Amino acid sequence: MQELILLKLGEVVLKGLNRHTFEDKLLANIRRRLKNYGAFQVTSKQSTVYVEPAGEGCDIDGAFDACQKIFGAVAVVRAQPCEKDRDAILDCAKTYLREDLLSARSFKVESKRADKTFPMSSIQLSQYVGGELHDAYPHLTVDVHHPELTVVVEVREKAAYVHGHAVPGAGGLPIGMGGTAVSLLSGGIDSPVASWMVAKRGVQLEMVHFYSPPYTSPQALDKVLDLARLLVPWCGRLVVHTVPFTEIQETIRRDCPEEYFTLIMRRFMMRCAQRVAKRVGAKALITGECLGQVASQTMEAMASTEDATDLPVFRPVIAMDKEEIIRIARRIGTFETSIQPFEDCCTVFTPREDVRELENVLDVEGLVDRAMEATRYEVIRY
Repeated sequence: MQELILLKLGEVVLKGLNRHTFEDKLLANIRRRLKNYGAFQVTSKQSTVYVEPAGEGCDIDGAFDACQKIFGAVAVVRAQPCEKDRDAILDCAKTYLREDLLSARSFKVESKRADKTFPMSSIQLSQYVGGELHDAYPHLTVDVHHPELTVVVEVREKAAYVHGHAVPGAGGLPIGMGGTAVSLLSGGIDSPVASWMVAKRGVQLEMVHFYSPPYTSPQALDKVLDLARLLVPWCGRLVVHTVPFTEIQETIRRDCPEEYFTLIMRRFMMRCAQRVAKRVGAKALITGECLGQVASQTMEAMASTEDATDLPVFRPVIAMDKEEIIRIARRIGTFETSIQPFEDCCTVFTPREDVRELENVLDVEGLVDRAMEATRYEVIRY
């Protein structure tokens, strides 16, 4: 029997009559994500997804890494199947986990008997396997509370499975179960994290980025596309809509008070993002705004920018401090790219009055229409 990957379901198991819909979407997402790593058979049984190599040349290492970034599973582990016989299970543990058993100083055995026809109870199986392993590896001590190595035996319907520690999965819900939203992706730290957090709730994302040549460089746009590429292994295929923003910014700078430049600019971003959302059927906008982080992210400023759109605006990182956001950015791999020193089109200021009156001097609809006509998009696949 070949080594395989087990994914443990999380929140999906709490669903009621529609649970199968979530599981079907998760299986479809896994199959699509693993196409680049060979032919795998993906099935689900008893709150566990089985990813089994179905041919030669399967990249089990690549598939295992990919599975850790698929929303819907809380734990991922490589396991070795064997016959449902206590001696076969013991032999499998000795060979499959040999390197781990040699390098560890303490261990314990956990057994899970999903197949109730198996003649031994979970405790009996753990005692048998644990005792034999201790005799075979006498340097090991038994530690049931804080072992360096946990040998896990799962007796299931088709076979028994032996493995060591599971690694954390991505958690959340399968992409595609939470609808579609448009995320405003800048080149900073916060917006990629906000995008990831919403995708974790099963939301399919479309990305919008505003660029302003010659004030922003081609490298700044490349940086944003790189951030999207880093998000794709988590979020699935992304479409990045790049909206030219130079005319809008120059018009605001020329015709509106300077201290309101950023606030009015952000209102235009909301209008353009809403246009993109209507094109793609999205039902919400996502931003990386964090309360109090800069002067344009006060309650009053957020209320003013949200006033420019009819769609709900989700702000996943609004109550997080910077260190929390950075911690997630490092985990998902976007931090190092986010801190590259390329400019974006936002500045800082403090709003003090209703900006709708200040916008009356602008051809708002005309400016938005021309920006949207010149919008381009790039599809980024896994």
